[in-house]
Amino acid sequence: MRSIRAAAVGAVTLSLALAATACGGGASAGGGSNDSPKTLTYWASNQGAGISVDKKVLQPELDKFEKRTGIKVKLEVVPWADLLNRILTATTSGQGPDVLNIGNTWSASLQATGALLPWDAANFAKIGGKDRFVDSALGSTGAQGKDPAAVPLYSMAYALYYNKKIFADAGIAQPPATWAELTADGKKIQAKGKQAIGAEGSNLSENIHQVFVFAEQHGAHFFGADGKPDFTSDGAVAAVKQYVDLMAKDKVIPVSNAEYAQNQSLSDFAKGRTAMVLWQTASATFKALGMKDSDWAAAPAPVQSGAPGTGAQINSMVAGINMAVFKNTHNLDGAAQFVKFMTSDEEQKILNTAYGSIPPVKSAQKDPAFNSQGTAVLRQTLAGSARALPQVADESQFETAVGTAVKELFADAAAGRAVTTDSVKAKLQKAQQQMPAK
Repeated sequence: MRSIRAAAVGAVTLSLALAATACGGGASAGGGSNDSPKTLTYWASNQGAGISVDKKVLQPELDKFEKRTGIKVKLEVVPWADLLNRILTATTSGQGPDVLNIGNTWSASLQATGALLPWDAANFAKIGGKDRFVDSALGSTGAQGKDPAAVPLYSMAYALYYNKKIFADAGIAQPPATWAELTADGKKIQAKGKQAIGAEGSNLSENIHQVFVFAEQHGAHFFGADGKPDFTSDGAVAAVKQYVDLMAKDKVIPVSNAEYAQNQSLSDFAKGRTAMVLWQTASATFKALGMKDSDWAAAPAPVQSGAPGTGAQINSMVAGINMAVFKNTHNLDGAAQFVKFMTSDEEQKILNTAYGSIPPVKSAQKDPAFNSQGTAVLRQTLAGSARALPQVADESQFETAVGTAVKELFADAAAGRAVTTDSVKAKLQKAQQQMPAK
C-alpha cells in the first residue's frame, strides 16, 4: 500500500533527481557503453494478478531472447506501489537497471531527469522505425517537441467490466452508458444484496486516472496551455467531487474501498461480491483470480450523456506501459536488441495476449486475438475516446498531490464527513500549492 508518506517522498525524490542529473547523476552525457555485453538487468512492472504471474509470463520470453542472442536478462518484477520511487531513486544515484518499464504517464517527468536514453530517429531505426507504433501510444512517450523518452510496450484503456449474472438478477438488461444510469443501476444491484461498483480509493495513480477522465468530461484539464497547474477551476472541482460522490453521496462505491490500493476491488469483482469495476485491461487478472470469461462482459466507461467520443465525451485516459533504457547502461547495444525483441510482432502478440492489453505495434494489433470481448472495447476506446494525460515534467508530482487529495476525500466520505464543493476545492488548492513553482 502506497502511503501518503511514500507519495510525498516520491515528489521530493523527483526534485532531487532533477538536481542530481544536472550534476551528472544517473545519466552520462554521451549515453551508455558496451562494457557488459552479455547481461542486462530488467525492471518489469507488475502487470498480472501478482508478481509470480508476471514471472511465469516473462521468464520464458527472456529465456528465448538469451537463446537467440546470448544475452542473459536478469528480471525483477517491481510492484506498482514501489515502481516510481524506485525509478526516481535510480535516476538520482545512477544505480539503476539497463532496461525498465515505466507507466506512460510518467514519461515526461522521467524525461526531464535526463536519465533515460532519448529515442531519436537513429535509435528508433534499431528497432524497426517509429512508424511501427500507433499514434495514441506515441503520444504518451514524452514532452511534445522532444525525442521520446521511451518506446510503447503495452497499450491499455479503461472499460466498465460487469458481472452478467448480477446484472440479470437485478433486472438490468444492458450496461450503463452514463453516470446517472450507473448510479440508478447500482441501487438495483444493492437491493439484491451485492456491492455496486468497486474502486481503489487509496491508490494515487488510479485516483488520477479517474478524475482526469471526469475533468475532461467537465471541460477541465488540470494544466493550462502554458503547462502551469490549474487544479481549482470550477470544472476540476466538479470532476473530483463527482467521482468521490459515488461514495459520499450516491453511495454506490462501498466505504471499505476508501482503503483499497492493491487491486482489492478486482478481487471483490472476481469473487462475485461487486457487480462493476472500472479498470484497464482486467481480463487476464480476472482469469488469474479464478473468474470465467463467460461470467463477465465489458462496455465503454460511462460519460455524462450520449455516447463516448471526442471532446467532453472522453471516457478514458490513454493508459499503457512504455519501455525505457537508462543512458548509463553498460550494454547499450544489448538494450536496443532487447527492446526490439519485446516490441516485435511475435512478442507483442504473446505478451499482450497474456496481459489482456493491446499491442501498440500496428501490425500486431491486427491479430484476431485482439478482437475478443475484453479487447475490442479497449481498441475502440483508444481509437476514438481516450486522451493522454498531460505530458508535462511535473506530471508525477501531479499524481502525488492530486491523487493524495482524492484519497483524503474518500477517507472523509468513509468516515461520514461531508464532502462539499468547498472541501474539495480546499484539498485541490493545497495540492496545487505543493507543485513546483514556475
